[in-house]
Amino acid sequence: MIVWLNGTHGAGKTTTSVLVQQLLPDARVLDAEKVGEVLMDIKPGLPATDNFQHWEPWRPLVVETARRVLEYAGGTLVMPMTVLVESYWREISGGLAGHGIPIRHFVLHADQGTLRDRIQNDEAMGPSSFRFAYLEPYAEAARTWLHDEAEVIDTTFITADQAAQLIADSVLGRRECVHRAGMCPTDDVY
Repeated sequence: MIVWLNGTHGAGKTTTSVLVQQLLPDARVLDAEKVGEVLMDIKPGLPATDNFQHWEPWRPLVVETARRVLEYAGGTLVMPMTVLVESYWREISGGLAGHGIPIRHFVLHADQGTLRDRIQNDEAMGPSSFRFAYLEPYAEAARTWLHDEAEVIDTTFITADQAAQLIADSVLGRRECVHRAGMCPTDDVY
């Protein structure tokens, strides 16, 4: 199984993924960004882009990497990765489904003010214009398709530990802890 943690920069995907991994039996974290980093290291470089996800090889390589790791090691892969382009998500999720790999798709959500504050005050990375640039595309994706495709966890007022516990409880079927989107993310969505 794959537990995909989506959402924009500052929502807490990386931190939460490590915590989710610790709560699920036989789980590992696979950061799909590393696949993009491999492509970025090709010399001479691939055609210029502002995001490695636009390179056609990235999406099938993510699918193939996840498939091969699961085939080799089994268990659950926790994959923290922002995917805001619907056709890219369909390609990845469809590719995984084509290999019979179930996906639990979660979106870690926070309101725009919280996201801006987290990005601005990130002690590890510092403020990042790249990360700020994805706030509006995230908001658009959330409004148009993303929240309909995932279980939404609002991280505005909860800790990463709490978000991880909600995700683990949902994956393990311990309780109905998140709502399918269709309502405002701040209305009763964990």
